[in-house]
Amino acid sequence: MERARRAKARGKAPSTQAGEFVREEIEHVREGKHGARSAKQAIAIGLSKARRAGVDLPPPAPGKTSSKTRRSAQRDYEKGHTPRAAAARKSPSPRRSRATKAALKREGTAAASHGALARQAHSAATRRTRADRSQAAKKAVRTKGPAARSAAAKKGARTRAARSGRKPAHR
Repeated sequence: MERARRAKARGKAPSTQAGEFVREEIEHVREGKHGARSAKQAIAIGLSKARRAGVDLPPPAPGKTSSKTRRSAQRDYEKGHTPRAAAARKSPSPRRSRATKAALKREGTAAASHGALARQAHSAATRRTRADRSQAAKKAVRTKGPAARSAAAKKGARTRAARSGRKPAHR
């Protein structure tokens, strides 16, 4: 919560703030606190926690995901954005909490492996359009600053060189 608050204070996007919750969830799976069936599930749990904690992450737009997922995200969002007094009245059902925890305990921890997360990131990236990528690049130009931009360009050049099998121009 503290890292997400710092990200918000720095003016980071809600998805960046939610990223802290996702990172924490991945750590939980890795240390065996509970499991997940897939990297996508671990990410979804993190996003749900972020919405419930009050991060301004709106539910996905219609057509992006199933209506069930959207309703669940909407519920989480509303829970995180109702005044504290109303939210504090309803404590979570102990039986339901135990059941959820027990179910997650039975899942494996491979979903948080580097390979699984890399596959998830890759599949998510292939769904992005050219316009999306262009927009992200333009935002990076606006927000990164010269030093970070230069570092990112060098990293990109190194990656391209490594993939094409030739040596990079600069080290």
